[in-house]
Amino acid sequence: MMLAKFFQYAYLIFAVLFIYDGISKWNNGTNGSYISLGLAALAIFMYFFRQKFRKKYENKDKSN
Repeated sequence: MMLAKFFQYAYLIFAVLFIYDGISKWNNGTNGSYISLGLAALAIFMYFFRQKFRKKYENKDKSN
């Protein structure tokens, strides 16, 4: 279960990296900034999705 928690926080790390990449591309005027910011939004969504799924799985194990 510890591995699932690690991957959950890895999504946040990737989101920060994509946000940094998107902002740096935005300041340079290149067109790839929208893709980086979209991937950052997807990574943040996946963080919350994984968190909800992990809590649901833990509650199911405790009830048995």
